[in-house]
Amino acid sequence: MTLYKHGVGFFERRASLTGEEASLSFRVEEMNDILKSLTAIDWGEGQVLGIDYATPQSREERLEGCSVRLRDKRNLRDLLGGLRGRRVSLQLDQGETAVGTLLGLDELPDRQPIGDSLVSLLQDEVEQVQNFPLSRVQSVDILDERGAADLRFFLQLAQTQEDYRQVTVRLTPGEHDLSVSYIAPAPTWRVSYRLVAAPEADGQPQVLLLGWGIFDNRLEEELTEISLSLVAGMPISFVYDLYTPFMPERPFIEEESRVAPGPVDLVAGAAVFSRMPEAEPEMMQAMAAAPAEPKKRERKMSATDIAESVSVSASGEAMGELFQYHITTPVSVGRGQSAMVPIVSTNLSYNKDLIYNSAKLAVHPIASLRLTNTTGLTLERGPATVIENGDYVGEAVLPFTAAGAEFIIPYAVELGMRVREQRGSRIELYGLSIQGDYLLFEEWDVRWHEYQLNNTTTKPMTILVEHPRTAHYDLFDTPKPAETTEESMRFAVDAPAKDETKLRVNTRTLHQRREEIRNQSYVNLSRYLQKGLIDQGTHDLIVEILKLVDKINDHNQRLSEIDKKRQKVYTAQRQIQDNMQALSTKGREGHVRNRYVDRLEATENSLSVLNKEEALLQQEIEQLEAEIEKKLKIKD
Repeated sequence: MTLYKHGVGFFERRASLTGEEASLSFRVEEMNDILKSLTAIDWGEGQVLGIDYATPQSREERLEGCSVRLRDKRNLRDLLGGLRGRRVSLQLDQGETAVGTLLGLDELPDRQPIGDSLVSLLQDEVEQVQNFPLSRVQSVDILDERGAADLRFFLQLAQTQEDYRQVTVRLTPGEHDLSVSYIAPAPTWRVSYRLVAAPEADGQPQVLLLGWGIFDNRLEEELTEISLSLVAGMPISFVYDLYTPFMPERPFIEEESRVAPGPVDLVAGAAVFSRMPEAEPEMMQAMAAAPAEPKKRERKMSATDIAESVSVSASGEAMGELFQYHITTPVSVGRGQSAMVPIVSTNLSYNKDLIYNSAKLAVHPIASLRLTNTTGLTLERGPATVIENGDYVGEAVLPFTAAGAEFIIPYAVELGMRVREQRGSRIELYGLSIQGDYLLFEEWDVRWHEYQLNNTTTKPMTILVEHPRTAHYDLFDTPKPAETTEESMRFAVDAPAKDETKLRVNTRTLHQRREEIRNQSYVNLSRYLQKGLIDQGTHDLIVEILKLVDKINDHNQRLSEIDKKRQKVYTAQRQIQDNMQALSTKGREGHVRNRYVDRLEATENSLSVLNKEEALLQQEIEQLEAEIEKKLKIKD
């Protein structure tokens, strides 16, 4: 029996037997796995002919076509009722025998003796119906094969349990050395460990690792002297419905109606042709049966064929991605019982550590055992009880550990050490450079984390502080970690007795951002120069660019003022034009109209002056922009 961690077991049975069948009983919910994996091999001279199993029907559904049904009480009455219309031979008292067709049983009203009920029989020889009291019937011989078969079928079903199905292996007559293997649902096996630390002697301290595998027997039988294996790992497994019959739907095609043709008149030809010889139609030739060939016996796959076609490489230890614990001593366990079997017993060297990780336990470090798996075995995950100097000191969960790998067992909390934490972040400017029209800023994103360790005991301690690793952040101004894992860095901190110690972890990553040179200020430039982030030449160049930008800004401001004045002139012109439309060209209105014309002419002169100034300013802006571009290219 081989048990796995994902809820299945591989079972192999082997026996020597004589006969033509061997039967096994399985739970209904196990049948899909049984049909998926059942393998039967006859290692002797016999052969496996086939495997039968009960269809997925309830007992009542399977008895629907059975004429014989017996209840728990009055079985003879039920039997005679079920054999109605069948030939029987009744053995009566006083040595009499009656043979004929059973008509039925006439029952008396309640509270009457059942023995007074009458059995009606149509006798063969006299064609006469005779009645016999039920009490005279001593035995019944069923002469009808169908009736006898129904009775045997009912009794066979009565032996089976409703929640179980029987699987029968059909064999050739004779002796057999039969092996049957299959997978079936099984409770996952578990493992528990004991870590017994002995008093430290000279050299490296040792701990005894004891591992016990726990399994359950849910089979409907006792297991005696079986070979047991426990497999660590998780192979792919699934349930495939093979037990439920499936009948796909097919399209329904109706017969097409055909109308017989009427008589046809044909005119005979003038010439007379001789009758052509008849040829057998090609379709008939194609459908003619070919001569039968001698029937060949199908070749059975023998054990040798199976052995030669499969290369077996597993040998009870490493099995690809799995690991197997093979229990060398035969195991016995009762039906419905569970058992524990030893799977590992090895002395391992260890070190004691105090590990602090606030994400797992705040304020206090955890006392831990650091071990290396030198057992040569893969250790399955399971609970572990730690015993030191004969005393229970704590518990832990031993992780899944491959051979040769290191593992840590945290088992107790060190209350004599308290840890407080503070953290923060800041941005530090690292460097500046010109990149096109932009000033490129390189900044450190700094994160700091401070651990304050207060040792309240009278003995010094060394604490391993686990600090989480952050992607793309590097250490600086920080002690080198004692070790690094995928998720954290461990720093060894010595904590003197009755004293407080600090550990500060600084990490940083470099970011870049850009700002337009035009948006810089003279004050910031002076600060950058004082800090040495830019040299004097870069500083002077940017100052020159900023002065040019100031001129451009002044010109743009003047252009905005020109546009505002132009809009006022446009507004005045519209008012003048509106007023002129209401005036005549003669008399006093003509004089007023002439004055409006003079004013309109003056506004046109103002617009001309504004347009000339605007064009000049735009030309100067273009020259200033070109000068800025020239200076930036020189810097590049």
